[in-house]
Amino acid sequence: MDQSQTLILADAGATERFGRLCAAALRATKPGGLVVYLEGELGAGKTTLVRGLLAGLGHAGRVPSPTYTLVEPYLIDGQVIQHVDLYRLRDPRELEEIGLAEALAGAVIGLIEWPDHGAGQLPAADLVLRLELAGQGRAVAWQALSAAGQAMDQVLRQQLARGLGEPPVTTGR
Repeated sequence: MDQSQTLILADAGATERFGRLCAAALRATKPGGLVVYLEGELGAGKTTLVRGLLAGLGHAGRVPSPTYTLVEPYLIDGQVIQHVDLYRLRDPRELEEIGLAEALAGAVIGLIEWPDHGAGQLPAADLVLRLELAGQGRAVAWQALSAAGQAMDQVLRQQLARGLGEPPVTTGR
């Protein structure tokens, strides 16, 4: 695993701004297909981060949590994005029945909350984002696990070094 980077996010607005930074990194790197695992406990800000990412890509509509639908698809500027929430999944084998592997194949951006609930049935992550409660805010740590993930990591680090997106405190781990 690549060295992780940690960022303290003061509030939901900062979490959304970090999501917008992720969107800018996606636009800069143009990875085609990319799988992002979003880890963290309930209320850690996973869907809030996705909301910011989708807004940063140009989505102006509502971004519901796909807790009950499992998958919320988006088409933004020709790019298919699948927002997946596996919190209520009882058995990872159910993912085969709903065709999630096909939905994430090719030039698709997959944003997967609760990936541990789909263990053994999901494509490998290119990037893992781990959100944790940190006082009144959140902490997000990320690790790149592929060349596409490393390209995203590099752009995120450059953006943060330049102070884009008004991020709060940044520390390496």
